[in-house]
Amino acid sequence: MIDNSAREREHAPPRSWRSALDNLRHDVPASLVVFLVAIPLSLGIALASGAPIVAGLIAAIVGGVVAGALGGAPLQVSGPAAGLTVIVAETINEFGWAATCAITVLAGALQILLGLSRIARAALALSPAIVHGMLAGIGVTIVLSQLPIVFGGSAQSSPVDNLLRLPALVLDPHGAATAIGLVTLGIVLGWGKLPAAVRKVPGPLAAILIATVLSLVAGLDLSRVDVPDNVLDLGFVPEFPDGGWFDFGVAVVTIALVTSVATLLSAVAVDKMHTGPRANLNRELVGQGAANMVSGTFGGLPVAGVIVRSSTNVQSGARTRMSAILHGLWILLFVAVLAGVLRNIPLAALAALLVHVGAKLVNPAQIRELRRHGDLPVYLITLVGVVTIDLLAGVLIGIAVAALIMLRRLLWSGIHAERDGDRWRVVVEGALSALSIPRLTSVLGAIPRGATVTLELVVDYLDHAAFDTLSDWQRSHEEAGGQVIVDEIGHPWFERGKAGEPTVHKAKAQRIAPRWFAPWSEWQRAQQEEPVEVPRQRQPRESSMRRGMLEFERRTSQLVRPILGKLADSQNPETLFITCGDARIVPNLITSSGPGDLFTVRNIGNLVPDHATCAQGADASIGAAVEYAVGVLKVREIVVCGHSSCGAMKALLGGAPDGAPALTSWLKHAEPSVERAKTHAPIRVGDSLPASEADQLALHNVLQQLDRLREYPVIAAAEARGEVDLVGMYFEVGAAKVHLYDATAGAFVSADSVVTGSEERNRMVTG
Repeated sequence: MIDNSAREREHAPPRSWRSALDNLRHDVPASLVVFLVAIPLSLGIALASGAPIVAGLIAAIVGGVVAGALGGAPLQVSGPAAGLTVIVAETINEFGWAATCAITVLAGALQILLGLSRIARAALALSPAIVHGMLAGIGVTIVLSQLPIVFGGSAQSSPVDNLLRLPALVLDPHGAATAIGLVTLGIVLGWGKLPAAVRKVPGPLAAILIATVLSLVAGLDLSRVDVPDNVLDLGFVPEFPDGGWFDFGVAVVTIALVTSVATLLSAVAVDKMHTGPRANLNRELVGQGAANMVSGTFGGLPVAGVIVRSSTNVQSGARTRMSAILHGLWILLFVAVLAGVLRNIPLAALAALLVHVGAKLVNPAQIRELRRHGDLPVYLITLVGVVTIDLLAGVLIGIAVAALIMLRRLLWSGIHAERDGDRWRVVVEGALSALSIPRLTSVLGAIPRGATVTLELVVDYLDHAAFDTLSDWQRSHEEAGGQVIVDEIGHPWFERGKAGEPTVHKAKAQRIAPRWFAPWSEWQRAQQEEPVEVPRQRQPRESSMRRGMLEFERRTSQLVRPILGKLADSQNPETLFITCGDARIVPNLITSSGPGDLFTVRNIGNLVPDHATCAQGADASIGAAVEYAVGVLKVREIVVCGHSSCGAMKALLGGAPDGAPALTSWLKHAEPSVERAKTHAPIRVGDSLPASEADQLALHNVLQQLDRLREYPVIAAAEARGEVDLVGMYFEVGAAKVHLYDATAGAFVSADSVVTGSEERNRMVTG
């Protein structure tokens, strides 16, 4: 047999070529879809901007070819953007079309400088509420400017004027234009509900085609698109104005910044739609700048990344930047061959299409999201500013409002007082600064003299003025016979201030244990102090547990209520956890688990009586728990957890305390563990042996209890079926380290190595 594989490889195309051809199979169809979407939108945006109709097509061609080839976001498609219509319309009204093209060129040059300076990501610091408010304001402005055209009138320069004139136009519409506009709008709105085969044709293109054909068949007398006889005669040269250079410069900066922000936000959004290479935002700005310079030079609109075309490109299966480039070439071919067809498109149809585009810029989902985050005022103020004044003023007002809200959030503190039985409780939350002192003194002044007050400080910042106010009030209140218990939850700002340390952030702030697992003694020290003059037997102190219950009700209950609500009628734990009753062992803490995760059994020495003893009714509680956990709850693992410095192990070696017959009787269940420690080799914890004989016994005791568990029929049967795993665990109290028994190593090893090794074995099996 002759092996032809070498010959086939010799004549096969290079791997890079095969990859490129494979990408083209996806990029070409995607580019055609984007091309069909771009044509009507480019014409409509040019119309709404008051620019020559062909300017929209030039921008679409340049955006596809130049920005597509040079930009840093491979799947982003650039062109004239609806979000720029208001700015461009205002610029044309002020400077004229020729000077607007010069502004576009200079704005492109500024974008290149911004890209080269590598500050592209700084634009992302702009609040989303401002960006969405700006786009919504532009959308409302577009709708108000195009509705009069749909109803047979003409648009005014002011959105407010368009709104005021709209009722009269609606009551007295121009029949033909209105009919075509409503037909276009109806097709665009209903296109998404048609069968998938029909929806392969983009809705905007279908709407324009159907409206145009209807108008021609019916012979309607309508205003139509004005296209020059020689569309490809690009002898246009931008012109600079004779004066007004400051306003000219402001226009350049405005267009550069708005196109940059729109492009960067679109690029970030497109990155979330695919799994390919991430966008290089600085390079994207350079590519957009080059496209704007070329577009302005040849009489085109400003270019920006457009999310509508970009999302269409991704959803159509594009693989590389070739899709965006090809879409621009298809538009160029269309203009060269079929430019005359554009003259048949009714302006009312394009206006209706723009009404739909503008309305989509007001996104209800974004409004709901901003409301949840408390940024709706910024959104609404920016929107109103853009519509009633102008875009730049609206954005600047939005930035100012966002800064004020941010400042308020940074300096805000929630302060309230409530009666707590015979005591008072004052809660201060947030940042406590000088601005909060009027409210703070008002609340503290309402506390009766001589009362016992718990001052709960849940603050993330405490400045010097606020510290002085609190400290002075505490001193005066205590001098008047009252008592102030300061309870700081989180960073001990007030405590440090009292100790003479500055109440400012340090390079390395002290790490404070969270309240939900810190020992009571750590966060109730002050509350546990008793007046020395009061005899203990006459006024017993309030227990830590009761104060902890109150803490749970105030701070934790509302957080865990949703979880416990689901567990109210049933439980489905994964683990039966048998451990010692030692107060230092907190099963849910060392396993990072919560309600419903562990079925826990605790006793002295984490012991398991033999099955025969349990079956006879003696010490049956452990057996009952095991049978219920395995037989009824169907737990998937059983853990026996021993620990260092165990009092039960010490008692086994040194004898139980006198007068403890029940303890002596119970520890008899651990005698096999003592024998095991004498006859078996020592067990390592990590790479070393425990220094204490009691700790070595604790390790053997864990393994002995696992053997005991396997004697229970319910466990033996479940283990044979592979339904339950038995795990040995050892907790080093002082080091706060958890170790699991590894039968292969014959030692207790770190939990990390066991879990990592298990995952690696699973990968090898599944791989």
